Amino acid sequence: MTDSTLALNPAKVKKILVCQLRQIGDVMLSTPVAELLAKKFPDAEIHYFTEKKCVPVLQHNPYISHIWALDKKELSNPFKEFVFYKKVARQGYDLMVGLQHLPRIRWISYLTDAPVKLSYHSSWINDLGYTHLTPAKDGYASESKAAILAPLGIEWNCTTPKLFLTEEERSAMAGRLKEWGVTEEHRLITVDATHHDLGRKYPAENYAKVISALAKKHSDLRFVLLAGPGEEGIFDDILQNCDTPEAVIVPKPSLQLREVAACQERCILHFGNCSAPRHMSVAVGTPTFVVLGSSSDAWRFPSDAHTTVNSDIDCRPCNNSTCPVGYKCLSELDPEYVAQQLMNHIEGITD
Repeated sequence: MTDSTLALNPAKVKKILVCQLRQIGDVMLSTPVAELLAKKFPDAEIHYFTEKKCVPVLQHNPYISHIWALDKKELSNPFKEFVFYKKVARQGYDLMVGLQHLPRIRWISYLTDAPVKLSYHSSWINDLGYTHLTPAKDGYASESKAAILAPLGIEWNCTTPKLFLTEEERSAMAGRLKEWGVTEEHRLITVDATHHDLGRKYPAENYAKVISALAKKHSDLRFVLLAGPGEEGIFDDILQNCDTPEAVIVPKPSLQLREVAACQERCILHFGNCSAPRHMSVAVGTPTFVVLGSSSDAWRFPSDAHTTVNSDIDCRPCNNSTCPVGYKCLSELDPEYVAQQLMNHIEGITD
């Protein structure tokens, strides 16, 4: 194993496998890898190995030729799993890129006959499957993932994540906006108040207060609420605490993943927690404003169009899921202050 530079002939690289199983936001953040590889090896097919739930963020991506979708429910026994992993691995790849060290990706790295296999240094059991390893890189996730390509002479250069929408999807979203009463005079903001980690979840009642403060001063603003499957209860939590429910749009049924992206593309801003929708917004070219709790600012795309707000409490960022002081970094972050910072951001990017 070595981290030396490779002299691969781009004309001879015909098939590449990129492995990023989960989560949705991480898969979204991995898309610059496909783009950078496609530009380095223009004649190559690029295949992706990912979980079924993450497929929507890769669909219609012109840099990706094939998606191997892992459906864990269908792989009901170890033999079926092995057969599937072997099928994925033995496609005649010239190059494999492992963006995560997970047991299922480890199987692929062991089984593939690709002569070049790239990843980052981890434990010995993971490192065994690769021919070239780079040190793990801190910072924005897309940059960290792209750093694995360094042996190929590839640099990140602020390549953004990308999600490619179809005209049919844009047309369908235009129809839904019309149903919601949205006109050209309205400025749309998507709002994601959900998160499974309490250390990254700004309280729903605080989101309601931010929306109320903004809507009272700017009657043209409309706020589209987002939630994943099973998280729709957050809508009632926000509406019950909001003084301006007329400014809030609750999609029924709630927006599916690619519908979220189509809606964000029509928005002036995405406002939410540190979760997948912020990365999807970057991927469709819409600015973001993210509330940080326990997490650091490292997941922000390095551009003035994307900013964050946080408490100045001494113990943050701790990057912990539990908190001995009751998540004060979030619960005591003043909604009026958040609303003012959000509006300052909008004005700053539209001047």
